[in-house]
Amino acid sequence: MLPFALRANAAAQIPVGLELYSVRNALKQDLTGTVRAVAAMGYQCVEFYAPYFEWTESQTKDMKKLLDDLGIRCYSTHNDSSYLAPDKISRTRDLNLILGCKYVVIASSHEKSGLDGWKTVADSLNLAAEKLEPSGLKAGYHNHQTEFTRDAGVRPIEILAKNTKPSVMLQLDVGTCIEAGSDPVAWIRANPGRIKSLHLKEWSPEAGKGYSVLFGEGVAKWNAIFEAAESVGGVEYYLIEQEGSRFSELDTAKKCLDAFRSTHHR
Repeated sequence: MLPFALRANAAAQIPVGLELYSVRNALKQDLTGTVRAVAAMGYQCVEFYAPYFEWTESQTKDMKKLLDDLGIRCYSTHNDSSYLAPDKISRTRDLNLILGCKYVVIASSHEKSGLDGWKTVADSLNLAAEKLEPSGLKAGYHNHQTEFTRDAGVRPIEILAKNTKPSVMLQLDVGTCIEAGSDPVAWIRANPGRIKSLHLKEWSPEAGKGYSVLFGEGVAKWNAIFEAAESVGGVEYYLIEQEGSRFSELDTAKKCLDAFRSTHHR
C-alpha cells in the first residue's frame, strides 16, 4: 500500500490554478480585485496571459507582493510568440523572474506554412530555452486545435515534441486536443515527463455547447487524464480554463473549481 499512499499524497499536493483568460473581462476592470477574488475561491496559483507584458517593473513587483500576501503562486505565463523573439526575450525573462515563474509558455504559434514551418517553431522554442534556462526559467508551448490536426498525415504537435529539447514543457490544452479528434491520455503517455501542466478546459460536441460547458459537463475523461498526468506525465500544477459559460466569469471559475475538487479523488 505504501507506493499508492505516496502517490496519493503527491497527487493531493498538486496545486490547481486558474488561467486568468477565464476572467479576462473582470481582470481588465479590476486587476488586483480579480486576483484577490480568485485566491479567495481557493485557487492555489494563477497564470497571467499576454497583457502582463505591458506592466512596468514596479507594477510587476506589486503583483508579486500581492500573490505572496494571498499565498498563491504564478508558475507560468502565457505569451505571444513575439515575446520570446530575440528583441523581447530579455524583458520577458525579467518580468517572469519577478513574478516567481518557472515556465514561459508560448500561447500559440502564428506559423501556418506546413510541416517545415512547425520545425521552425521548434527551433525558436529551443533558442528561447537556451536564453531562459541560465536564469532558471524554462520554455513551454501550449496547443490549440491546429497542433493536433493532421497535416500530410502528421500532427504538428508531434513535430514540436520530437524537435524540441526535453526541457521544453508541452502544456496540454485538453479541450482543444479532444475537439481535434486526439486522445489526451494517449498523448500524455507518449510524452512522459513533458506534460508539466495542463489546461483543464472542457468541451462538448453537442450543438451550441462546445467550450461553454463547465468542468465535468463535457466529454473529457478526467479521471483517466489525471491518472496519466500524475503517473507518467510529470504534472506539477493544473490550470482550469473556461472561455465563457452561462454564468458570470467569476461564478464560472468558482463552479469549475468546485467540480474539479469533487472529481479529482486521486
